[in-house]
Parts: sequence; C-alpha cells; structure tokens
Amino acid sequence: MNILKGISLLIVIGFLLSSFVKDYKIPIDIEQSTITWTGKKVIGKHTGNIKLKSGIVTLTDGKLSAGEFVMDMNTIETTDLSGEMKSKLDSHLKSADFFEVDKYPEASFKSTTIEKSMGLGVFLVKGELSIKGQTHPISFTVTQTDSNVSGRITIDRTLYGIQYGSGSFFENLGDRAIDNEFVLDFKAMFVFD
Repeated sequence: MNILKGISLLIVIGFLLSSFVKDYKIPIDIEQSTITWTGKKVIGKHTGNIKLKSGIVTLTDGKLSAGEFVMDMNTIETTDLSGEMKSKLDSHLKSADFFEVDKYPEASFKSTTIEKSMGLGVFLVKGELSIKGQTHPISFTVTQTDSNVSGRITIDRTLYGIQYGSGSFFENLGDRAIDNEFVLDFKAMFVFD
C-alpha cells in the first residue's frame, strides 16, 4: 500500500512540475536579423550577407530549447567588393560552382538537441544543416539574450558538393585555392507580440 501511495505521489509531483514548464514559439524578425559569411582563400578572404526567409525559436521557461531557420540563397552577396568585381563574384556564388540558387533557392537548419553549455545564456546546439539538397549534422554554440540568439557556424562546403577551388579535389591551384570551410555569423532577433 505504501508503494502505491509513493507512486501516486510521484505522479502528482511530476504533473505539477510539468504544468509549470512553458514552451513559447517565437518568430524571428527576418528584417532585423543578420547573417554574414566569410570565405577565405590563400591570398585573402571575401565577406558578405545572406538574408533569412523565415525562422522560429522555442523557449522553454525562458531558455532556448529548439530552433529552425531558412536562408534565401538568392540574396547571397559580397560586401567587400564593389562594381563589376562584386557583380561577378555575386553571380559566381549563385552559379552551379557554388550554391546553384536556381535549383536550390533555400538552405535550412533545424535543431535536434540544445544543451546548456558554458556560462549563462550559452548553449550547445546540434542539428541538421541542408545546403544544395544535402543534409549533414552540425553543432555550434549560441548566446541567448532577452531579444536574440547569436552565434557562429563553421561549415565544410565540400560536404554539400561545393568543390570549386578546393585543394582537396583539385591540384595545382596555387594561390587560387579556396578554403573548404566558410563561416556564418548570425544574430536572430525575436519578434514579441
């Protein structure tokens, strides 16, 4: 009989505790949010922007517990060049050599797990990143504030079939070789009603 009372008490306590857990789905403000990219090569680097198409995060008791976003790859552009050089690189990034935006207009990320990491408001995010129709696991840290989440994602482009200028696939590139990894720095601003 005491065992039955103990189990009943645990069930009641579990129910009461779960009723205090609040999940809030918060949309991302795509106009105020930013994604900047950096790609390096042997003799320098290029930087630019990509716009978000959509995004949402889930906060459980005020802490990040899930997230997903979609990038509009048609908006990829360089910010360190101007004029004809900018136009050429922007077009090249949209071509089949890189992101092939006519065929793959979106890239997306969806979290699978989010763990408290080091420090207040810092989380380890694990999830699935999809680029050019290929999906691979990826992990990175984010910092959450009252109004946004921000972080840095390092991506190996060759996992997604982007091999142009890679010394891992082509020989004798010399100073024209492009690093396999590129970086996305992002700040996703919350929309509060």
